[in-house]
Amino acid sequence: MKKLFLKLKRIMPGKTGLVVMAILLVYAVAVTAAAIIVDGRHVRFYMTGPEEMELECFEPYEEPGIYAVSSGSIFGDGKKHLHVEVSSQLDNTRLGEYTIKYTARYLFQDYSTERKVKVVDKISPVLELKYLEGYEASWMTGYQEEGYVATDNYDGDLTDKVESRLEDNRMVYTVTDSSGNTTTMVREPLYTQGKPEIILEGGSEISLTASLNFTDPGYSAKDSMGNDMTELVQIDGEVCPYKAGSYELTYYIQSQTGDSVSAKRTVTVLPVNNPDIVSPDVNTIYLTFDDGPGPYTGRLLDVLAKYNVKATFFVTGANSKYFDQIGRAYREGHSIGVHTYSHNYKSIYSSEDAFFQDFNAVEDLIYNQTGSYTQLCRFPGGSSNTVSNFNPGIMTSLAASLTDMGYQYFDWNVSSGDAGETTDTDTVAKNIIDGCSGRRASVVLQHDIKDYSVNAVEQVIIWGLNNGYVFRALDVSSPHAHHGINN
Repeated sequence: MKKLFLKLKRIMPGKTGLVVMAILLVYAVAVTAAAIIVDGRHVRFYMTGPEEMELECFEPYEEPGIYAVSSGSIFGDGKKHLHVEVSSQLDNTRLGEYTIKYTARYLFQDYSTERKVKVVDKISPVLELKYLEGYEASWMTGYQEEGYVATDNYDGDLTDKVESRLEDNRMVYTVTDSSGNTTTMVREPLYTQGKPEIILEGGSEISLTASLNFTDPGYSAKDSMGNDMTELVQIDGEVCPYKAGSYELTYYIQSQTGDSVSAKRTVTVLPVNNPDIVSPDVNTIYLTFDDGPGPYTGRLLDVLAKYNVKATFFVTGANSKYFDQIGRAYREGHSIGVHTYSHNYKSIYSSEDAFFQDFNAVEDLIYNQTGSYTQLCRFPGGSSNTVSNFNPGIMTSLAASLTDMGYQYFDWNVSSGDAGETTDTDTVAKNIIDGCSGRRASVVLQHDIKDYSVNAVEQVIIWGLNNGYVFRALDVSSPHAHHGINN
């Protein structure tokens, strides 16, 4: 203050300066006195309720109450109640922390204090289940959701937040709001249909001999109410009917809940007991013809009939125009054997299933023409072929399977040469005669789809009959003339 006075004296000399300085001095004294008065007082706030409180969202805020008093002054006027102003931006519709501010004014001075209010959501969602009572379900269809609605006082619609789980045949529903409040309800379905029963015709263990096809003995299924559920039965597992061994089939019905009932059947495929090979009692020639029937088969049958000679035909499905010749050959006492339907090496030797699918087609063809099935077959290329090497082991497997089914596969020990470079009748006849000479049992390979080979047959027959040979058709006990499997 002294410094201010000296400064003003320098700025404002004379009487005017003295007046101004006097006014300033009075002001300074007044301010100082007020400060002394303020400093000599205390303003105190008294709250009703806690300084920090919680308010459930959407509930109105009710002020708990507050008052302020001033304590005695340097003039000794005693305590005085003060007016308190309340201010805040509290929003009871939004979660969060808010401040309530209280202000009291005394002697040109504001005094304040605060209360903290936290808007919270502690109310759990409301979960309503439709059709809560009397709900029926079956074991097959399982629980079919009937519907539910979930709402929350703060979050609104929470239906899409509902989680459900199957627990001890009860459906348990749970929904949680954004504040972590959780509601759980349980629905207990009344199961009107129990688990079905699967009945296996023929029993759980059956045996059969190896064959081209397997026919299931049958099965049925009913639920606890007697309803037929057979059409719902599914089967796992396969039986390979052409390969001896033991196979397991599982019959089952599965509900929509993932439960299942099942029954098992063991199928044992037994090999057929093949007859022993019988050596002929005299020098014997077995004429065999592959790849037919064809345009020359009828002429060949005429020649055979002329001399009452029986032969063997390993047929294919290559030429439907001449399928009737299969029936004729059979009726005239000749043997019929399988040579596969397609004769396609790449296809038939790709797998056992592919081979026997093709094989079965020829068997059906033979049956349609003759009324019976055959037990004779010849591999395209012979059992020793190497064209099947793209599928290692296939010939070994096929030979074993055919044997299990009671088939006899035949190779040859005399070749006419008509599958190679030989294209004239005389050479074919010579090849056959040379090959059969001095041999006890001769299995001759020819092809009745080649005219020059068919033309040679009469020469061979005349030579054979003149030299004490007999001609016979093959059967399962005839010499097989196996070459030896190379794959």
